[in-house]
Amino acid sequence: MTCNDAKSHLSAYLDGELDAASTSQVRGHLADCEGCRMEQARLEGLIGAIRTQVPRPVASGTLRARVAPQPRKNPIWLTAGGSLALGLALGVALMWPRRTDDALVASLVDGHVRSLMASHLFDVASTDRHTVKPWFLGKIDFAPAVPDLARDGFPLIGGRLDYLGGRPAAGLVYRRNAHIINVFALPHSPATPPPSSVRGFHLAMWRLGDVDYWAVSDVEASELATFAKRFEASAR
Repeated sequence: MTCNDAKSHLSAYLDGELDAASTSQVRGHLADCEGCRMEQARLEGLIGAIRTQVPRPVASGTLRARVAPQPRKNPIWLTAGGSLALGLALGVALMWPRRTDDALVASLVDGHVRSLMASHLFDVASTDRHTVKPWFLGKIDFAPAVPDLARDGFPLIGGRLDYLGGRPAAGLVYRRNAHIINVFALPHSPATPPPSSVRGFHLAMWRLGDVDYWAVSDVEASELATFAKRFEASAR
């Protein structure tokens, strides 16, 4: 394992998201490489600082009361016609779209922040889509779309291998003036669109074929929406 490979896996290693084989490879490399151990120590310091200095949001008593389940005196399955009502309820539940995975959304935002704080914005730095797209061959089992959006004011600046929920994902990096837009591409999984804003960052999601694309940035929400539309239109 090279230093570049170890550093690209280091965040997932520290989060315990690697499989056993990859964990063993990273651990072995760290044992022999002082430079990567220094990077590990720096990342661990950042993680510790974030955990101790960034306050966790606490739900108010009013909110907890609103979302707490309320007891029912006469459950529908105990009343006349309850079987029909229960059947209808189950039917609606099966048709209702799944909510966005909160853990996935959190890992998307964490990945965006980590890329900005840990000097790991990209593994391949290039404005040429024909350089960035082939770089992912053999690293992930799908081919992400990598459109050139420079004419639309969103130039491509590179790509990297990332990990979301223990799964490898393609990280595409675009720029909007002084702002970074991270686009995470990973195999499709059913979910409703993500919340529009999390921890001060805006999110957008779209699907192309069997791949989901999630954009995260601190640009204005309207600009991120424009970016998503241009990306989707250019990649089709």
